[in-house]
Formats: sequence, C-alpha cells, structure tokens
Amino acid sequence: MTEILDDQIASNLYFDKSFNHQAVKLLPGEYYATDKDMLLVTVLGSCVAACIRDCYSGIGGMNHFMLPDGGADAGNPLNASARYGTYAMEILINQLLKLGARRCNLEAKVFGGGNVLDGLTVANVGQRNADFVLKFLQTEKIKVVAQDLVDIFPRKVYFFPRNNKVMVKKLRNTRNITISEREKDYSQRLRKVENGGEIELFS
Repeated sequence: MTEILDDQIASNLYFDKSFNHQAVKLLPGEYYATDKDMLLVTVLGSCVAACIRDCYSGIGGMNHFMLPDGGADAGNPLNASARYGTYAMEILINQLLKLGARRCNLEAKVFGGGNVLDGLTVANVGQRNADFVLKFLQTEKIKVVAQDLVDIFPRKVYFFPRNNKVMVKKLRNTRNITISEREKDYSQRLRKVENGGEIELFS
C-alpha cells in the first residue's frame, strides 16, 4: 500500500469573508475532502481540478493536478503523488469514501486544462489533462455533470460541496504572468522529483 504523504493534503485554511465561509486553498499537487460545509478554492492554468461529491450526503472534495500520469515511473511508489492525475483522482475518491460517501452517489465537475504556458502548449499538457480526467471518470462510472475545460484562460474555481455550487471565474483581464510562473516553477520541480530530487510546493 502506498503511503499517503501529509503535504499532499491542502493545508491553507482560512475564513473567506466574501462568502462568509470556512475555506481552503488548493495548490498544484494537493487535494482536500470534507464532510463539512466548506468552500474549496483553487486557481488553474494548464492544471485540472476535479470537484467530486456524493450528491445525497454533500460529502465532497477537490484535487489539483499538473500531469495526467507519472510516465515511465508511474509504477514507482515513490512517485505516487497528487501531482499526477491517476493518483490525484484515486486518493480523492478514497478519502471521500472514508468520510462516508457512497461510490454510486458520486458525481463530478471538472475544470482547467487551459493552454496558458508556451512551454507546456507544445506538449499539449492542458488538453491531455482534460482528456485524462474525462476518460478516468467515464471508466470509473462517475457522472460528469459540468465541465469547463481547455481554452486559453486561467480560471479561479470556488466549490461548495455541501450544496453542489461551483463558481468559475475566467481570468481574461488578469495578467497571466503569476500563474504561468507558478506552473513553470512547479513543472521544473516535478522534473527534479522524477530525477530523484525533492519537491516543494510554491505559495
């Protein structure tokens, strides 16, 4: 059994005054599952986030991953991380089930995969992430009830699992430099990890 590393669980908890809600902000490579009335927030460039919930109990969660899979080293337990789509989806679903969600009641809303990075556009990472998440959910027989994928804009996603409300803001008028730099930095860190180095999530 693969060990779950604590730093993959989003830890940036705060009170969102705009929505009057306890909230958590997810960075790339993180996930969060809850049975409480919370707000889950993330900003996506080429990354993808899946918002999955039990449509009856309201138990839900979100992940944020950078790459569809771990490539040649996907079978290596040391590379099992929420930064990769397969693991990010599996760990989120498992955590929801541990909290009491029923697999037959799960539904998903998926976002991201924007082509916002020149370096990653060539590798088509955004589209690959989008294709991956839809195929994974189809294979797992989890219904996709909403999606906003690909495009050229970053997105800010607000997910309220308890009532299934999602708000997506496309950052059309915002300079994408910060998001681009974050993802470039994260992508470089991933390459270091694949070469045996350590990873640090940016803030």
